[in-house]
Amino acid sequence: MSAAKSFRDLKVYRAARETALQIYKTSKNFPSEERYSLTDQIRRSSRAVKAILAEAWARRRYKAAFINKIDEALGEAYETQSWLDDALDAGYISPIEHKDLDDRCHGIGGMLFRMIDRADDFCKYGPATDRNVPRVEESEPITDHSSPITAPSDLDAFFYQSPITNY
Repeated sequence: MSAAKSFRDLKVYRAARETALQIYKTSKNFPSEERYSLTDQIRRSSRAVKAILAEAWARRRYKAAFINKIDEALGEAYETQSWLDDALDAGYISPIEHKDLDDRCHGIGGMLFRMIDRADDFCKYGPATDRNVPRVEESEPITDHSSPITAPSDLDAFFYQSPITNY
């Protein structure tokens, strides 16, 4: 198996994405009075798992930040399971639907636990693995802090054209 080059290559991300979609489809049948409570909450927590995974991927340069984000994703997966319990208790989903979705969340949780345990494997290469931008070495390091910053390219010049005066 080759190294993941994007968060989208992660099996856990794909599982979280599929689960969030299934929860979205299932929650379409919830009563309209649940729109701003259970429906909204279960959709948000299930979608947050994959969103936080993407954020963790971007932060893998720092092991502690990576682990923190994976831990947050784990919390969202557990929160989703709690909302699934509420949907079952209210009779909005069948025991079979509950078991399927709960098992999916449980599996995602297991993958997230393993990611935390293997954080060194994810963090050893850092974010450069998902960038196709070659590194440009600086010819002279900036040592004189009193000199003005000069823009090294036309694109950078665009951003440095005028100072911000209106806050």
